[in-house]
Amino acid sequence: MGRYTRLREIRRMDPARDFEQIFRWLTQYEFPWDYAQGVSVAFLRDYGVPRISQLLDRTQEFERNGQKRHDDTVLLGYEMAANGFDSARGRAAARHLNRIHGKYRIPDDDFRYVLATTVVGPGRWIDRYGWRPLCANEKAALALVGHKLAELMGIPDAPRTMAGYEKLLDDYEAAMFAYDPANHRVANATFRVMASWYPAALRPAVARFSLALLDEPLLRALGFPVQPPWLRTLAHRALRARATVVRLLPARPDSRPGLSRPRSYPFGYTLDDLGPAWAQHRPLRPLPREDTR
Repeated sequence: MGRYTRLREIRRMDPARDFEQIFRWLTQYEFPWDYAQGVSVAFLRDYGVPRISQLLDRTQEFERNGQKRHDDTVLLGYEMAANGFDSARGRAAARHLNRIHGKYRIPDDDFRYVLATTVVGPGRWIDRYGWRPLCANEKAALALVGHKLAELMGIPDAPRTMAGYEKLLDDYEAAMFAYDPANHRVANATFRVMASWYPAALRPAVARFSLALLDEPLLRALGFPVQPPWLRTLAHRALRARATVVRLLPARPDSRPGLSRPRSYPFGYTLDDLGPAWAQHRPLRPLPREDTR
């Protein structure tokens, strides 16, 4: 398989019909590492909104079970996308996610913003640091995956296009980004999880490198200092160098999807394992939020 074989196929596909297949190729074969990094940045952007970070801070999920919280979020998204959003397991994952969120009073505006970070964040990361930029059909597929997820979660008025999600994200951050101590606490807990993936001697450098990739409005909202220009330039060039190397590698074969191994579940998991302890060992059922649509 040639390096651009899947891209040529994706360009011939219809995103409205084939968005799930395009999404699987994008996240598991074309850009598995980059997509994961974009999702990690999306988590951090959520914490720039005090109303969101204060809720997360109260639950103490990141402080006590940061790695599990990260893995559960990724795995619930994977279960819906990999098995098909309309499959029995995909819908069961959506119901489980709704049940977890249903315990809290979360405004629809915040739901839409968090959804926008998961659509826009990976897209912008790949365009900047991927081995090639996303094509129009890939961007359309990312947006339609976000819209389908909103439908399953009962989130009204979600955009259907990447441009719509970008406007939603940029407008919401301009209005809602502000520093709060909860922002810093939750972000610190998340950085500790991310740093733990590397040898102890490298963790301080990894933390500085990660901060150098964040924009100034987000750093201010999280309570972190803006990193010096030389470090930001170094981080950018390092990732662009990686992109150059990846571009020269052969395409990932169909038999080797790029799936990250959840550290919290070395021996496998069930849907019921995902989420906080209080959400486990109960029968799956739709919430009224879904029934009223």
